[in-house]
Amino acid sequence: MKEIYLAGGCFWGTEKYLSLIPGVIETEAGYANGNTENPSYEDLCRRNTGHAETVRVRYDPSALSLEKLLSLYYEVIDPVSVNRQGADQGTQYRTGIYYTDGADRPVIEKSLAELQKKYDKPVAVESEALHQYFRAEEYHQKYLDRNPGGYCHIKAESFERAKRA
Repeated sequence: MKEIYLAGGCFWGTEKYLSLIPGVIETEAGYANGNTENPSYEDLCRRNTGHAETVRVRYDPSALSLEKLLSLYYEVIDPVSVNRQGADQGTQYRTGIYYTDGADRPVIEKSLAELQKKYDKPVAVESEALHQYFRAEEYHQKYLDRNPGGYCHIKAESFERAKRA
């Protein structure tokens, strides 16, 4: 198994979407690459912790390549939007790819370079090593599974496409 950390705005929808992709074994909502230890959601919203709402993704590389996973991730973000996805705005909603395996870095960089070719504006997706990650509170885990009508910036048809990827 491999893991990668993907920030794509509100983690409720990002977690749900990524969890549906064949080859993804496990997802978890959390907070990554900020400047405090063990932040709460309240801290992110009101105390400028610098963390991004992020999804830890464990996947089977024999069933799903990192290249394919990233291309599916790009389908549900606005990669040129800075600190905003959907109606959510602020640094916690930035986009980012955070890796734990240095061998993933060239794959990520190549993927972002290919993505940039599709846009006139600069791609705003961070790409860096994971410096820190903290699991989000329990009520954020699998949120849209427990609250199917909950807010999500990702369109319902994207969830169906993820299942067929």
